[in-house]
Amino acid sequence: MLPAKFSLRFLNDVLAPEDSNRDNIPRTRLPEGETPSELNPFLAPILSNERVTSEDHFQDVRLIEFDITGSGIDFSPGDVVMIQPQNSPQHVQHFCSLLRLDPDRHFVLEAKDSYNEIPVNLPQPCTVRYLVERYLDICCVPRCSFFELLSNFSPDEQEREKLKEFSSAAGQEELYAYCNRPRRTTLEVLQDFPHTTCSIPHDYLLDLIPRIRPRAFSIASSIQAHPNIIQILVAVVQYRTRLHESRRGLCSTWLASLRPQEGETRVPLWVKKGSMTFPCDTDIPLVMVGPGTGVAPFRSAIQERSARSAADNCLFFGCRNKSKDFYFQQEWDGLVKRNILTLFTAFSRDQDDKIYVQHRVKANGPLLWDLISKKHGYFYIAGNAKSMPGEVTDALKSIFCSEGGMSPVEAEEYLVQLEKSRHFQSETWS
Repeated sequence: MLPAKFSLRFLNDVLAPEDSNRDNIPRTRLPEGETPSELNPFLAPILSNERVTSEDHFQDVRLIEFDITGSGIDFSPGDVVMIQPQNSPQHVQHFCSLLRLDPDRHFVLEAKDSYNEIPVNLPQPCTVRYLVERYLDICCVPRCSFFELLSNFSPDEQEREKLKEFSSAAGQEELYAYCNRPRRTTLEVLQDFPHTTCSIPHDYLLDLIPRIRPRAFSIASSIQAHPNIIQILVAVVQYRTRLHESRRGLCSTWLASLRPQEGETRVPLWVKKGSMTFPCDTDIPLVMVGPGTGVAPFRSAIQERSARSAADNCLFFGCRNKSKDFYFQQEWDGLVKRNILTLFTAFSRDQDDKIYVQHRVKANGPLLWDLISKKHGYFYIAGNAKSMPGEVTDALKSIFCSEGGMSPVEAEEYLVQLEKSRHFQSETWS
C-alpha cells in the first residue's frame, strides 16, 4: 500500500473567532480583473427557486435564478454555468458518525511530498464539516480502487476478505451487482463495512474518496434581456433501484432544497463556453429542437434575438403534457403573438398516439427546407441523448430527400456539410 498523499494535522488549540468562521465567509467579490473560475468561483445569491412542473407531475423541474451583480461574468447563448454542489447536512453527519469524526474540529492539510499540491479550494485551517460537505464526494458510486484501498484498513477478517474479493478480477461481476447496478454510494458502502470504516486513517481520506466535481447547466436566460442574472432549468434527478432509498442526483437535489425566501443563500458558480454557438447576424433564421430541459439554451438565444427584434426563430418543443410540463408556455405565447417566434409543440401523452418532436419536424418539411437551404438558417438539437437526436436527424435527412430531391447518400453528405459549417449543431446528454 502506498503512503497517504496528505496529512491531516488536527488543531487542539482554540482558534480565534475569525479563524473558526473562515470557511463560512462568502467571497462575494473577486480581485479586480479576475474572472470567476473553478479555483475562484463567484458565490451568487439565489433570487428565486421555482418549480415549473405541476405538483402532480412525476418530475420536479426548477427554474432557478442567480444574481451575478459584481461578478464580472459575461456570457452568450449556448454557454454553460458550472455549479459546485454540496453534500446534505444529514449525509455529512452520518459520514462523521461512521468515521467517529468531530465535524467541528479544525485541521491543517499538509502534503507529504512536493509532488502533491494542497487543493486550493480547501481553506487552511479547515473544519471536518467543510471537507466532508464541500469536497469529499461521499455520494458517488465508488470504483474498484476504493475497495482495494479500503481492504488495507480492515481489522475484521470477514470484511477484509469481501473487500479484497470486490477488488479482484474474479469479483468484478459480484462488485457490479453489489455496487454499480443499484448505484450504491460511497457512504452506503462505508455503512456496510462498519469495522473497516471506523478504522480508516484520517490521512487517507483524500486518497480514498474523490472530490466533488462541478456540474454543468445550460444557461436559460439572456444577459441582454436580464442583466446581472443567470437562470437555469434543473430537472431534479431521482430514480429507484433495488435499494430501499431512492437514488438522487447530488447537485439537482441540493439546488432544489435551497430556500432563498428563508434567508440569503449563495451558490459557487462560474461560466464556461458551451459547445453551441449562435450567429450574430439576426437576419439568419434559427430552427431549434429542444424537448424537455433541452429547451434551456434556446430560451437564452430567443431572448437575446428578441431583444434585437430578430423574428426568424422557429422552436420545436416537446413534453409529456401541456398542463404539466410545458416550460415557459406564457413566454412562448407572447413571442408568437409578437411574430418573434414560430412554435411547434409535441405533447406525447395528451392523446392515444404518442407524438414527439421528430414527428413535428418531419411534418414541416417545406418550411424547414426553405429556412435551411434557401435562407441559410441554422439547425440545432438539444436534449436527452437516447433516441431523440438520431430520430430528429433522420427526419431532417428525409426532408432533404422529399423537398430537395436528394438521394439518401446526398442527404447524408449535405448534413455533413451543414455540420462542418456549424449550420447543424447538436448538444445532448445522458
